[in-house]
Amino acid sequence: MKAVRQRLRRIRNIGIIAHIDAGKTTVSERILYYTGRSHKIGEVHEGTAIMDWMEQEQQRGITITSAVTTCEWKGYQIQLIDTPGHVDFTIEVERSLRVLDGAIAVFCAVGGVEPQSETVWRQADKYRVPKIAFVNKMDRIGADFYQVLEQMKEKLQATPIPVQIPMGRESDFRGVVDLLRMRQIVWKDETLGAEYTYGPVEPQFLDAAMEARDELVAKVAEWDDGVMEKYLEGEEVAPEEIERVLRRLTLNLDAVPVLCGAALRNKGIQPLLDAVVQFLPCPLDIPPVEGVDPITQERVQRLADDSEPLAALAFKIFMDQGRKLTYARIYSGRLRAGDAIYNARQKTREKLSRIFRMHANKRERLEEAGAGTIVALMGLKSAATGDTLCDEKHPILLEPIEIYEPVMAVAVEPKTRTDQEKLPDALAKLADEDPTFRYKEDPDTGQLVIRGMGELHLEILINRLERDYAVGVNAGKPQVVYRETIQKPALGRGLFDRDIGGSKHFAAVEVRVEPRERGKGNRVEHRVRDGSIPEIWWPAVEEGIMDALTSGELMGYPVVDVDVAVIGGEHREGLSTDLAYRVAAGMAFRDAFSKGEPLLLEPYMRVEVLTPDEFLGEVIGDLNLRKARIEGITAKRGVQIVEATVALSKMFGYSTALRSASQGRATFTMQFFRYDALSS
Repeated sequence: MKAVRQRLRRIRNIGIIAHIDAGKTTVSERILYYTGRSHKIGEVHEGTAIMDWMEQEQQRGITITSAVTTCEWKGYQIQLIDTPGHVDFTIEVERSLRVLDGAIAVFCAVGGVEPQSETVWRQADKYRVPKIAFVNKMDRIGADFYQVLEQMKEKLQATPIPVQIPMGRESDFRGVVDLLRMRQIVWKDETLGAEYTYGPVEPQFLDAAMEARDELVAKVAEWDDGVMEKYLEGEEVAPEEIERVLRRLTLNLDAVPVLCGAALRNKGIQPLLDAVVQFLPCPLDIPPVEGVDPITQERVQRLADDSEPLAALAFKIFMDQGRKLTYARIYSGRLRAGDAIYNARQKTREKLSRIFRMHANKRERLEEAGAGTIVALMGLKSAATGDTLCDEKHPILLEPIEIYEPVMAVAVEPKTRTDQEKLPDALAKLADEDPTFRYKEDPDTGQLVIRGMGELHLEILINRLERDYAVGVNAGKPQVVYRETIQKPALGRGLFDRDIGGSKHFAAVEVRVEPRERGKGNRVEHRVRDGSIPEIWWPAVEEGIMDALTSGELMGYPVVDVDVAVIGGEHREGLSTDLAYRVAAGMAFRDAFSKGEPLLLEPYMRVEVLTPDEFLGEVIGDLNLRKARIEGITAKRGVQIVEATVALSKMFGYSTALRSASQGRATFTMQFFRYDALSS
């Protein structure tokens, strides 16, 4: 027991999260190099990054899929997940954060808190993941460490506490001042940053360092009486005391320690690793994982301990050379190769054939794995993202992973008869890997339609069909995925009275539908108080309504933001059936929906454009032509930041138009905002 706790105390399960191009993968590559996990620094811009191992990632210089690796730093085992920054792959961030204990949030010293930075920060907050921040690219023109701190307060409502300040900035950036121990750290370029020296703070940085140190102690003192007492009496506060309080604040999500550096120039990574060990939690620091006993429906907990019953969450599926790998976080218990594992969601039992520790796309075989570890499992044919793997004698159902709905679609057709035969199997495997990817045949046109999170997402999927599965397809133009809703309350009734296979089936259902606020989703409630629909039939009624919500009356798109209340109905003893109530409930909903002034909704996006001053007029003019709503324009050292909301349907081809309008000097990011009424 003592040995297990000692092992768990030396584990850090962390992820690297950030906006696209903030330098996440560059930070990851340096971590691997300085911990000795790799013997050569991989570079994103050269296509040699270890964590960006997919061909598409190396070609585009972006992260597409989250990659898992394990390394060691000063006797601590760090299990690291490098996540994508592009909004199209936000599910990779979501499912990684679901199983991680801590995170490094990387911010660009020039761009600061950018749109996707906010998204991933909120995702981490949702799962109560403690964070430390690393302000990267301090060597870039326009770098401003203190502006990033202000943006963290304003945009993220965070409490950043710098534990370092930079020594210079832009081309003058040389190192950092460690405020805890009041010393400077300077890296040696000739050793690729592997060697660094500590020394007294140089005179030109001393005043700023003293002031920053005083602010650090003052902030920490607000949360600890002992430190406050010493601070008020003018006594020196030991670095260990500050670390102790700062660790507690980080674990409680009350504060975020902030470090800085320039990963591409090999500066700042070793102190970042020290901060991971000092401030981020081990599996024992986080609350016991909670779930539901699928038999009794009671809430149960599992402690982070090898002796507890097994509880693990499958958070990612990956097809490796035709074999299915299930990535899982083990919260409690132990797994051994050859064990029979129970899938609590699917109620199936499968035999585990092999266990691997992953290093990007390379595998290291293990005979067993204990609590607190992240591993890949082979042999689980039916496991899917979000499934709970547990001990059948002590079942538990953990909270599943939230899946995002796709917003864009493309019609595809196989190029040859051979491709036609292989396509269904290839699509099924891609859908297993990526829960935000959907496909179905359009019943009206006979076309096969694939859906995803954006143009890049669909482009990558089509490319993977050809590269990974040797299936050639012709693709149409991307189309927006719409939604339907109603504008006013309405009543509806459905009656099902029919003979089927010699048996009578009867049911009647009455519903009331009302519109909900945008983005609130659907809600189904039972308000039958007179016994006209016995409680035994309520699940069938709800199932019928949920089925009807998948296809609206206008154009067959899913229905959103609707309140459905079941207010009455009829039943006949011996004649009412599950089937009858399912059909009647669907008929009642469709009747009410058609009377509620149905409305077509389309996805609106938040767009942020960074443009040099001289092209601001052209950028705004183009956005106005696309009927965008300009939310704000912010000036920042020769660059204008334009924030707008615009219908996704108006944004096709925008990257080409923006390059043309700005001579290739402007950039933009776009992320889903909400569904709203169709623009004219």
